[in-house]
Amino acid sequence: MKKVLSIVLALALLCVTFAACAGNGTSSTSSASEESSAVSSESSAASESSASSEESTSTEKTKIGILAPAVTHGWVAGVAYYAEQRCKELSDTVDYKLYTSNNAEEMTSQIDDLKSWGAEAIVAFPQWEGMEVPIQEAIDEGIVVVNFDIEIAADGVYRVSGDNESMGVEGAKYIVDKIGTTGKVVVLDVPTSGSVAELRKKGFLDTMKEIAPDMEIVEYATQFTREAGQADFADILTSNDHIDAVYSMDDETSIGVLQAISEANRDDIKVITGGGGCQEYFNMMKENENIWIESSLYSPLMVKDAVDMALDVLAGKDVEPVKIISTTVVDRDNVDEYLDPENTVY
Repeated sequence: MKKVLSIVLALALLCVTFAACAGNGTSSTSSASEESSAVSSESSAASESSASSEESTSTEKTKIGILAPAVTHGWVAGVAYYAEQRCKELSDTVDYKLYTSNNAEEMTSQIDDLKSWGAEAIVAFPQWEGMEVPIQEAIDEGIVVVNFDIEIAADGVYRVSGDNESMGVEGAKYIVDKIGTTGKVVVLDVPTSGSVAELRKKGFLDTMKEIAPDMEIVEYATQFTREAGQADFADILTSNDHIDAVYSMDDETSIGVLQAISEANRDDIKVITGGGGCQEYFNMMKENENIWIESSLYSPLMVKDAVDMALDVLAGKDVEPVKIISTTVVDRDNVDEYLDPENTVY
């Protein structure tokens, strides 16, 4: 009996021991699980913090300033229009401020405003004399400056421009293609525009000498406005009984010329060129079936390339300091590709 009792007591003691061991094992496992959960939570929080920081960094926008002259010509208005349009297209990554000015002092003050705002790049159309110093100062302070069209003496400035001489070359080729190598061509020069007209006329005359040396060429002075084109060409029509073609360097001048031709009921003129990229002029190309209307593009649309160039420089890309955009010829055959119904500016 004592032996049985001893066995029972031994078994009971063994069960208690196993229970104690099992209890210690469960406690250890629970503690490890809690520690693992805490580490996981800390890791998740750190990950979320990092993601939040990255998101904050990625949403910081590049600040770009746009400087253009106040509108004196539809083409100038087009520069500001297309620059702003490009910045809006890039609104997810770009903040911009657009200023227009009437003189160098006003544009210089606007550069100071852009500095205070924190502009990282400036796309400028500095038509005024005296802009070299403020632009150089901006560059020296680490701001990327891309000039549109205008070449100035500033170290480190970038530039996007069209090819004025090429416009004259294409105009000459177009006229010869339409009327042949002989005839009478009126050249509408704009001496007040300086190198712009000089280069366009050079390209035209040099090409004519090469491909149509017997062409009769008569030069007259006018301006880059439709009002001047109309008034001056009305007088030219009176002085010339017959004209085969007109080499005009500007779309708006050409709009005035077409008005003068219409009012004089002249049907001898078969070709008129232009330059720029004016939507109103584009719309005339198909409307006038008896005269070939052409534009050698020097489009304000090129300013979009200037905005893109500024961003490429800021991104550390290898960028050539000067980008010259070659001339494209537009007439009734391809004008549909260049019509922009939303552009009521130029």
